[in-house]
Amino acid sequence: MALQNPFHIVLVEPEIPPNTGNIARLCGATGTILHLVGKLGFSTDDRYLKRAGLDYWSEVDIRYWDNLEALTASFPGGRFIYTSKKADKSYVEFSFLPGDFIVFGKETKGLPEELIAANPDTAVRIPIIGKVRSLNLSTSAGIVLYEALRQTGALQGA
Repeated sequence: MALQNPFHIVLVEPEIPPNTGNIARLCGATGTILHLVGKLGFSTDDRYLKRAGLDYWSEVDIRYWDNLEALTASFPGGRFIYTSKKADKSYVEFSFLPGDFIVFGKETKGLPEELIAANPDTAVRIPIIGKVRSLNLSTSAGIVLYEALRQTGALQGA
């Protein structure tokens, strides 16, 4: 599937290789661009990272950034959606647009609270009904990305 205006998944300082590998595979399956930001908690040559992505790495457009500021400065017209369990708005209440950048924080800390507080209109959360504290990063990326794809009609006829 080649989207005319693809979505972007942004991982800020991801720490766990299989999560990033699974998200890379998700991006390859959906025509989504993957941005890896800041210090990674692993080498991109990591065998667990490659194993999670299987043999799909050639299908993924991966871009590397020193920090989130460099990424946002390179896409001045881009709309950045920040995910956090501390956001007020659920992802299902948010209206996604083609080309949105969906930003996820590191597995152990998430995104900085001040970033969420500074962007309340573009901060979303995935509701958790039970007593579990959080969801796996790759699960979260899949949930939000597929809702964005559904809302924008990208899944029709796929």
